[in-house]
Amino acid sequence: MTLNYVRRGSGNPLLLVHGLGAGWQSWSPILDELAEHREVIAVDLPGFGETPPLTGEVSIATLTDSVADFISEQGLDGVSTVGQSMGGRMVLELARRGVGGDTVALDPGGFWTDREVAVFGATLRPSIALVRALRSRLPELLGSPVGRTLLLAQLSARPWALSRDTVLPDVRGLVDSPSTGAALDALIKGPKQLGAPAGTVPGRVTIGWGRRDLVALPRQAARATELFPDAVLHWFDGCGHFPQWDAPHEATKLIRDHTN
Repeated sequence: MTLNYVRRGSGNPLLLVHGLGAGWQSWSPILDELAEHREVIAVDLPGFGETPPLTGEVSIATLTDSVADFISEQGLDGVSTVGQSMGGRMVLELARRGVGGDTVALDPGGFWTDREVAVFGATLRPSIALVRALRSRLPELLGSPVGRTLLLAQLSARPWALSRDTVLPDVRGLVDSPSTGAALDALIKGPKQLGAPAGTVPGRVTIGWGRRDLVALPRQAARATELFPDAVLHWFDGCGHFPQWDAPHEATKLIRDHTN
């Protein structure tokens, strides 16, 4: 499996791993600002963006395998990694395996209780189905503050304040990506994220969490830091599930300050 990717900027490399949605374009709100200081490499996971789906099982483990293979193939041993949502879980899994360098995980999945993950599936699946039914009208609906508020209340703390261009790629990606359903099943039905004992990760670990995240609930942050005791926790005040949407400059600064 060869992952599609974009590479921008110069300096120490930084690998970005997206969650459910648009692929590498999920990072568009902060990509250029990061590339002013680093060489930024943003991948499309299998079945997202322009990377074809996996031919076998789709799980957090196999998706993470594809990123680990990419790191090896590209000669990026020790690269700092950043992920959001499902991608946040994956970069923590890479760190648990000893792959990469510094790690920044933004609102990672995988730290929920059985009840929380059931609610996650029961609310997100209908939301995706609704967006799929409205696919042809998404540019119009997301061009309106009212439309963004109605469609994105679960994902953003301030959807009315965002621009259509910021959110449209991810929303389209949720309905168009061939692996959305399989990856969602992997998150809901698969095992929870395992942790890493103190002193076993290859670099610094930073976990960023939106205080108003309605997807990965803020109380899950305590479980994440318990499982990754080396991690530093950063709270994004007034932020939902997508820090790159709601707090792009703060997210950029966090990434720059906590990766080499």
